[in-house]
Amino acid sequence: MAQAKIVEQPSAGDNPRAHWPKELQDEYEQYKDYGVVGSVLVSETDKVRVWHLHLPPGKRCTFHRHVLNYFWTAHSHGKARGWYEDGRIQDVVHYPGETMHFNFDDGGQFTHAVANIGDTDLLFTTVEFKDGANAPLPIPEEVRLKEPA
Repeated sequence: MAQAKIVEQPSAGDNPRAHWPKELQDEYEQYKDYGVVGSVLVSETDKVRVWHLHLPPGKRCTFHRHVLNYFWTAHSHGKARGWYEDGRIQDVVHYPGETMHFNFDDGGQFTHAVANIGDTDLLFTTVEFKDGANAPLPIPEEVRLKEPA
């Protein structure tokens, strides 16, 4: 099981992210409705989206919003830091085969970003289910896997 450690709790007040560096606060505002939940969308049907996420040491995926029921599976050992819209900053140790499931009611969602704070590549597969309570967010063409010419 992943070991989670809260690094910082959100501050009280109107902006629970006020204790984050300004660059992260600005990035959150820019990408809080972004539906790109991985490095590359490798497959999509009318029912599912399959994503791969590759985070080398020191790299971070930008903020993104989850609205669809989904699960992710880790394929490598490593350490990640997450920034969540409620202001939490949380460190987690991941291991191969670790899998987490998330379900959302109508209007349910959460937004976060993930950084690799360890010394090994982090590799994940995320599967989103498009037939849940919420409509899928739009995905730009540039994150879709391109077939060889």
